[in-house]
Amino acid sequence: MKVTVERSELLKSLAHVHRVVERRNTIPILANVLLRTDARGLALRATDLDIEIVETIAAEVAEEGATTVPAHTIYDIVRKLPEGSQVQFETSGDRGTLTVRAGRSRFALQTLPEAEFPDLAAGEMTHRFTLPAGELKRLVDKTQFAISTEETRYYLNGIYLHVADAGGPVLRAVATDGHRLAQAQTTAPAGAIGMPGVIVPRKAVAEIQRLAEDADAEVTVELSTAKIRVSLDRVVLTSKLIDGTFPDYGRVIPLGNDKTLIVDKADFAAAVDRVSTVASERGRAVKLSIADGKLTLSVTNPDSGSATEEIEVEYAAEPIDIGFNSRYLLDITSQIEGGTAELKLADPGSPTLVQDPDKRGALYVLMPMRV
Repeated sequence: MKVTVERSELLKSLAHVHRVVERRNTIPILANVLLRTDARGLALRATDLDIEIVETIAAEVAEEGATTVPAHTIYDIVRKLPEGSQVQFETSGDRGTLTVRAGRSRFALQTLPEAEFPDLAAGEMTHRFTLPAGELKRLVDKTQFAISTEETRYYLNGIYLHVADAGGPVLRAVATDGHRLAQAQTTAPAGAIGMPGVIVPRKAVAEIQRLAEDADAEVTVELSTAKIRVSLDRVVLTSKLIDGTFPDYGRVIPLGNDKTLIVDKADFAAAVDRVSTVASERGRAVKLSIADGKLTLSVTNPDSGSATEEIEVEYAAEPIDIGFNSRYLLDITSQIEGGTAELKLADPGSPTLVQDPDKRGALYVLMPMRV
């Protein structure tokens, strides 16, 4: 293999693919990135056996071939090369090394045979649809913060992606950790109708967020019951899905909450942030005392003191005192796009529904705390 590529293009591609490579590997080949040249250019592939990223970039190919080199090492080398330089890769078949040249710099890296590199992309995909990258990113951005980190309930360690009926078919993303739930949806693309409901794992969700930066680009999603493949421009991300059953989330979304609280999002978030400064690290509880047009936020911590703050709100129902985890409140308010947030409450022991008044298909459910 002999190929020359522009350093900035190579660095951008390596930044994408090397992230899926775990730094500690018991299988040596999984620490490597696969480099393969053909008529299309240079393809870079990395995997951890659960997720795989392939990106193809333009390159001047003098001799076609393939090899694998340590992913983090090659990324660090390219990152430290001078901007604007041309990087040349050349393999020496008998010595099992890859020579990297750029200007006066020269590196010789140990390689492993390309034949040992696993292929995650094999298998038939049953459903295929396209949608704007911005829409897919919105679904992910608005729900990923609620993904559970509790490994025992592994089926909550991702985003549940499925088609639901909401006066018409919608592509819906849902995540929950048992304390809060986030739901976002968009009009279902044609090919999504009839797709299986799938749980996309946390690591794949994070990569989709990074890849879908160009909101106007078209992204292609392919699905089976076991895998998801997301293709965007020159990047193809393939991931195994979580093999489990997502709970019936509809049962925890309150429908009869009759007390409506409307707050200025920025004022509310700032007040929550300020009073929570003295909250205990473990509970982070903040008490909301709501009465006619007034919300008093308070925190009492026997170890560090107390704090209160009052803000004006829209509220005409009977007074209520209710407690929440301040971190969860801030996570949810950060997802609200408009200037105000709408909280629908029932009583101090029941879940609260939080919505964006512009109703762009996103809603949040938050379980209260005893304060």
